[in-house]
Amino acid sequence: MAKMVNPWMAIWLISMVASAYAQNATNVRATANFYNPHQNNWNLYAVSAYCSTWDGDKSFAWRSKYGWTAFCGPSGPRGQDACGKCSSVINTGTGAQVTVRIVDQCSNGGLDLDVNIFNQIDTDGKCYQQGHLIINYEFVDCGD
Repeated sequence: MAKMVNPWMAIWLISMVASAYAQNATNVRATANFYNPHQNNWNLYAVSAYCSTWDGDKSFAWRSKYGWTAFCGPSGPRGQDACGKCSSVINTGTGAQVTVRIVDQCSNGGLDLDVNIFNQIDTDGKCYQQGHLIINYEFVDCGD
C-alpha cells in the first residue's frame, strides 16, 4: 500500500526549491550611484546606506572587500535580509563580470551599482552613454 505524503510537507518542499532558484535573474537594468567608497573611507554611514544600521560597524576589510551596490532586483532577498550579501554581476553586452556587496536598497527594479563598479564592467563604454547596463546577477558566497 502506498504511503500518503503530507500535503503541507509537499508545499514546504516546493517553496524551498523555488526559493533556492530565485537567487538570480537575467536581463536586469542596472544604473550607477555615486557612493565613491574610496573617497568616503568605505564608510557606510557617510553615504547614508540603508544597510549601515546593521553593517556600518563591520571591519574595514569586510566593507572594502567588494564594490558596493543597492539592490532591488526582481528576485532575491529584500531589505535587511539583503544587507551584506554578495552578487556576481555580468554585463550581458560584454561579458564583463564583478562581485559586489549589497549595502543599500533602491526602487528602480534592478541594481544601483557604485559608479566605479558600473564603469569597470562597462568595458565598451556603450552603457555609460545609455545611462544603464543590462545585467545578469546571481547571489554568491562572499567568503567572509
